[in-house]
Amino acid sequence: MMNERLENAFCVQINKELYSAYLYLSMQTYFKEMNLEGFANWMNVQVQEELAHAMGMYNYVLERGGKVTLMNVEKPDDIWESALNVFEKVLEHEQYVTSSINDLTSVAEEVKDRAAISLLQWYIKEQVEEEANVSNVLGNLKLAQNDPRALLLLDRELATRTFVAPVIA
Repeated sequence: MMNERLENAFCVQINKELYSAYLYLSMQTYFKEMNLEGFANWMNVQVQEELAHAMGMYNYVLERGGKVTLMNVEKPDDIWESALNVFEKVLEHEQYVTSSINDLTSVAEEVKDRAAISLLQWYIKEQVEEEANVSNVLGNLKLAQNDPRALLLLDRELATRTFVAPVIA
């Protein structure tokens, strides 16, 4: 049986992962409205990843005999100034998620749940990748400096990103 405090912390994190998917869906909509299909594709992959992250935690709690309590998912922002603004917000959000996963890991350590600690190591590593990927796109957008040709080239590049279902171990 899972420690109640840890179970509650997982439920909060599941909600944050679902919110992340919702936020990225909002950003995907912005890019579709701007006819930037590559950027929209990048966000679509993010949506799928965040849903997979939430479901990984959801399944873990249930496998451990815990109870998943679903909470309301907050409405995300839906007004964006530019592609640069969107990716600045993405980096800020991913840093927030990283901090939240670190907090969840701290709870697992405090209650000495080795299985949860092991699972959360995968999420910690994933967050390093998430922040690096976002930083790369953000850096490219800063280099583009609102040049429409550079934005279109980056859009083409982002169109090649594909979702690969993670093996959460």
